[in-house]
Amino acid sequence: MKKRRQLEELNLVDDFLVNSLTSHQVYGEPAARCILECILGRKIGKLTIIPQCFVQGEDTDGHGIRMDVYLDEEGGELFDLEPDNNSGEKDIAALPRRARFYHAKLDAGSLKTGEEYKSLRNVYVIFITTYDPFGLDRMLYTVKNGCMEEPELVYEDGARTIFLYTKGTKGNPPEDLKELLYYMEHTSKENAGTESLQKLHEMVTAVKRDGKVGLTYMKSFEIEQRIRQEAREEGLAQGKTIGLSEAVLDLLDVLGEIPASVRERITAQTDEAVLRVWLKQAAKAESVSEFEEQIESIRNEV
Repeated sequence: MKKRRQLEELNLVDDFLVNSLTSHQVYGEPAARCILECILGRKIGKLTIIPQCFVQGEDTDGHGIRMDVYLDEEGGELFDLEPDNNSGEKDIAALPRRARFYHAKLDAGSLKTGEEYKSLRNVYVIFITTYDPFGLDRMLYTVKNGCMEEPELVYEDGARTIFLYTKGTKGNPPEDLKELLYYMEHTSKENAGTESLQKLHEMVTAVKRDGKVGLTYMKSFEIEQRIRQEAREEGLAQGKTIGLSEAVLDLLDVLGEIPASVRERITAQTDEAVLRVWLKQAAKAESVSEFEEQIESIRNEV
């Protein structure tokens, strides 16, 4: 069985820590703003943060996505922040199409009925990777649509994809960006060399010491390990989703009686990404009713 890292050992490129930091009631918004302002090199307005946001497909056959940190700037732009350690060959090859799909889902949910296309907001999908996604040793890859025949043609559709490779050296990346990415991969006081990073590290330290965050980490790891073991033993994809459903129900059972409608909804769900989001919500919830409210708010937001 995989040895569990202590919460104190996690870095900001780890999903759990970045999600816990940016979703924290006290530190979430200032921490997210600090990271975004360094990446984009501009001031960021008031942010609404929706951590671990699951965007469902158009119907039961449609593919959903789980976004690590979804950020909505008041009167401004939308951001999806995705720390990514999936360095497998197939994962890297699929990354551009994954980014395309994320853009499509974000766009589909940001234009209200009756609004004109000019109201479509600017969207940034930002991947922070510990591997080089394109093999050119660049720290910063910024991708936008353009015209192949006329490269100088200004074609502005409001979509940007940014790939940040933590170890990249080419392209003269800004010094503060280099320091941020190094800190995110190696999150320690010694690597917080600027005033901005020192403030960020104080927030990270406070979140790591938060008892509720620690309990959630412990629960989530133990449950994930059990799910992996069950899936290996069963050797079936179906067994994996059944294990997830049972894990959600096990957590809720501790909180109180589970209404039949909620139990049926959980056992009927076959989308692994949805079940993983529900699992995290169940681990954080203090009551079954709170869990119901959280999963309903996620569905309503998408």
